[in-house]
Amino acid sequence: MGTEPMSGADGVSRRRVLLGVAGSSLMGLSGCIVHGEDSGLEGEIVIDGSNTLLPNSALVAEQFNWENNQVQIPVRGSGTGAGFQQFCRGETDLQNASRDIADDEQDLCDSNDVDWIQLEVVTDGLAIMKHPENDWCDCLTTDELRELWESGSDVETWQDLDDEWPDEEISFYGRDTASGTFDYFTETINGDVGNIRSDYSGTPDTNAIIRGVRGNRNAIGFGGAGYYYENEDDLDLIAVDDGDGCIYPEPDTIEEGTYTPLSRPMYLYVREQALEREVVRVFLRYYLDNTQQTARDVGFYAVPDETIDAQHEKLDELFEEYE
Repeated sequence: MGTEPMSGADGVSRRRVLLGVAGSSLMGLSGCIVHGEDSGLEGEIVIDGSNTLLPNSALVAEQFNWENNQVQIPVRGSGTGAGFQQFCRGETDLQNASRDIADDEQDLCDSNDVDWIQLEVVTDGLAIMKHPENDWCDCLTTDELRELWESGSDVETWQDLDDEWPDEEISFYGRDTASGTFDYFTETINGDVGNIRSDYSGTPDTNAIIRGVRGNRNAIGFGGAGYYYENEDDLDLIAVDDGDGCIYPEPDTIEEGTYTPLSRPMYLYVREQALEREVVRVFLRYYLDNTQQTARDVGFYAVPDETIDAQHEKLDELFEEYE
């Protein structure tokens, strides 16, 4: 049932480049080496948050900087949860997020008089990854995924899940508790945020998940689909059956919402007080104008045109106060 997984969007290999760029030159961008055009626009915009969304924001920032080379845009990927702590203390201007802001984070923002705006900027899918020598598990139902991953799970070997599968111990890899991807996966699959087996290997870096699964034929891991497609020569996918057959995380199934329940929107949160600065307003318009293309370039999927148009209108109304 379903179709075989296809290659990722054109340009997905840029994700690897951007992860390196964001960790070095964009993080410490100081203007010492000047490239691009001087538009007359100056200032600094600080972005942190989701490690998963980082490649998209890093690429938008890189392109914007080439057109506005006196603007400094440090882009970091501390994780959605850690990023919200900084954002709600007023320490960052923009927050990459792979989930909605949580109630306790809203309370922190309120206590620091931080008002915010949520923008939907890309669509992503979470991939369930396996070693390419795993030829027994091609598809898992959401119930089977819960059996594997929930707290207190008694599934230790593949045979515990299916009598016909190998009696080999499973190694589990996923994002850590600071990650919005972790929050989304545990709530969607296991019913509650943070509900996960205690013996899995959690990491803030999806590339570490890739290495773990690639190095163990009995491993399973979850992470952003774009990371899988960057490494598809070394990994394989497990399709997900949510009641309508086995579906792989492909561009069509993710954008159309048929890859359920592991397709999700990803967000850019804006600290409203930062809108007082022209450089932030100009950058946000640029972000919305370019994110549909950059999303595809780094292995994400575009949000609908009508969503982008509605968010432009929302920003224009807010910007009237400052322009």
